[in-house]
Amino acid sequence: MFKSFFPRPRLFFSSAVIWIAVAVALWYGGFAAAGARFGFPPDSPNAEPILGLGYFVTPHALWFYGYCGAFLGVFAAFWMIGSPHRYQRWSIFGTALILFTTYFNVQVSVAINNWRRPFFDDVQTALSGDGTKTAADLYGLMLIFAQIAFVWVAVYVATRFFVSHYVFRWRTAMNDYYMARWQQVRSIEGAAQRIQEDTMRFATIVEDLGVSIVESLMTLVAFLPVLAALSAYVSELPIVGVIPEPLLVASIVWSLFGTLLLAAAGIRLPGLNFRNQRVEAAYRKELVYGEDDANRAQPATTAELFRRVRKNYFRMFFHYAYFNMFRGMYLQADNIFAYLILVPTIAAGKITFGILQQILTAFGQVSTSFQYLVNSWTTIVELLSIHKRLKTFEAAFDGRDPDIVERDIVREGELHEM
Repeated sequence: MFKSFFPRPRLFFSSAVIWIAVAVALWYGGFAAAGARFGFPPDSPNAEPILGLGYFVTPHALWFYGYCGAFLGVFAAFWMIGSPHRYQRWSIFGTALILFTTYFNVQVSVAINNWRRPFFDDVQTALSGDGTKTAADLYGLMLIFAQIAFVWVAVYVATRFFVSHYVFRWRTAMNDYYMARWQQVRSIEGAAQRIQEDTMRFATIVEDLGVSIVESLMTLVAFLPVLAALSAYVSELPIVGVIPEPLLVASIVWSLFGTLLLAAAGIRLPGLNFRNQRVEAAYRKELVYGEDDANRAQPATTAELFRRVRKNYFRMFFHYAYFNMFRGMYLQADNIFAYLILVPTIAAGKITFGILQQILTAFGQVSTSFQYLVNSWTTIVELLSIHKRLKTFEAAFDGRDPDIVERDIVREGELHEM
């Protein structure tokens, strides 16, 4: 699954994590401020936020781009020279480009959040009727938003086009890797489906989930300080009362509650999805054999195989029913949770409309990032089931019996369900 596209996957990913950690430590340990020596001073913490496209090209931002490019160059050179791989340009530079555009999308969210306070404060002032804010003022701020939005659209379209090719290259790598070993696996139940369908779905889901989790982490890095600063406008929380950094604490506690709730409710789903693919594959295989052999696909045999399909689907329907109930209740409550904790502050008139919008946006960004498992659980379940199928498939490459590996996986899933 991974060695077909990435050079020495275990070492590659572990070294990437370590290298990123080193880069982050050095950046915050002194390199961020070192840019001032070369004409790239850091942004002043007391300065007003920059509105518009200028936010992305400040001297500090340009210094950061160059810093990331240098670290990427060293990492890429190490792997391209030390462990050449057919797909190294896609797996190294392609992944880096996806990560950078993910970072850019997060920065767009920060730029728009900076825009929210002056715009909605001006709206509030204009609605008061004191005449200090004109239509030109509002149009000017809307033009700034349009500039940010148009750049985001251009980057988004280009990124999705590139990601489509990236995912297909990964699928191509897996397809070539498996087809080179076709004689070893051709007799495995559902071999054709695993090569044709599972490789495509695996590459797509891994890319989507990988980008999502990286975006969540980057969003936390970008918005946690914003939410901590905005906590100064909130004096207390309902029931809890006065606590340090109330908005930050509330978002973390609420998100952890949702994550644990959905993880507990959906713990049986990966095993059920895996078994569902097994019974479907067995039923499909018997029907295919029956097309060429009159002695196969007899009514009694197909009826028993379909009974297994039916039984597993009904179990899935039941478990998904209560999972979706918990998920739906939590997500609906999440829509008003931020307003709920802000009621005392709003009722006391301690914040403006612009600050309220900033708080709601920052709180939503942080909560959504912490709720990664809540929002992605069904996709994670699908990925786990695909991974289990490909794991049994690849067992044949190592000389292991796929049926034994599959039974071990099923037994493991049954233990989780007990």
